[in-house]
Amino acid sequence: MNSFKSSVWFLFLAVIFFSRAFSTAQVNKAEQIAPDVYFHEGDLKGHGHCNNGWIVFEDYVLVVDGNFPSGAQEIIPKIKAITDKPIRFAFDTHHHGDHAYGNQVWVDNGAVPVAHTGVIEEMKKYETGYYGGKPGRWEDAAKSRKDVAASKLKPPTLLYNKDLIFDDGKHRVELLHFGVAHTHGDGFAWLPKEKILFTGDACVNGPYNYMADGDSGEWVKTLAAAKKLGAQTICPGHGPMGTAQLLEDQQTFFVELRKQVKNYARKKPEEVKAAVEAIKASLLKNDRIARYVGGGLAGQVEKVFVEMGGKPFINKQAAAAEHWRHAQAHGRQWAQETGR
Repeated sequence: MNSFKSSVWFLFLAVIFFSRAFSTAQVNKAEQIAPDVYFHEGDLKGHGHCNNGWIVFEDYVLVVDGNFPSGAQEIIPKIKAITDKPIRFAFDTHHHGDHAYGNQVWVDNGAVPVAHTGVIEEMKKYETGYYGGKPGRWEDAAKSRKDVAASKLKPPTLLYNKDLIFDDGKHRVELLHFGVAHTHGDGFAWLPKEKILFTGDACVNGPYNYMADGDSGEWVKTLAAAKKLGAQTICPGHGPMGTAQLLEDQQTFFVELRKQVKNYARKKPEEVKAAVEAIKASLLKNDRIARYVGGGLAGQVEKVFVEMGGKPFINKQAAAAEHWRHAQAHGRQWAQETGR
């Protein structure tokens, strides 16, 4: 009888675990996940929006991720419906448009954009139009997104090298940096009391891994460092919220991807390109990481192959597909179809 009760209890816990690790998406819903702490899953397919979070401190609100301008405009009323405290800080987890192009909207609402110093370094590399050079990513996005065209790029002005801490005695949020992952400036927002970690795109929950601005080997190390925090709730940059298992799954995807590509490290680029379907089939056999396998796998394989000393695929097809997939996932197709 005791054995039966133990089995039932184990099954109950397992159901709770898996439901939290792979929860059903609640897109565009502000969800309270702890006292004064909120998570908002952005409408990625419809509007290209990233996920957001916010923490209500005694005197102000700290928002995680600037989003696109339309994404910022989407959640500001939701924050104001919860609290009348001013929004003072908007933390960009990295430099990509769906996480930082909404900065001007936050500034207009009284907030200061915050980020790791690597975000500015990346913006100087890719936002060449802002820094006096040829048109860069902002200008490219503005061609297809009216919300970007109607706003202006606002790089973060409050920067940190290692960490930056917000602490009012009741709530504590630590902005951290563990190294290269999705980009060279990835930041994390860690709530040690609640054991909640906002990861930006260093960890996602689904086929949303864009690798062109990062390094998969370093990404694995960065996730290992993040895991040491002991977070129990993971709020990813895209996809549903999850448990600590989410960090493990994200890391495992890159470990297994690198193992697969390593088997072809000495092959010719065209041979690696031809092996993409075989690599895909192998990755899909692992139920814990299958959800990370998507239409951009060929580009991901190529990126890892190049990191391991190989040359890009001869016809550049995989790389082009990966860049288009990323733009598509972050709103370009939506913008073209709707004219917004």
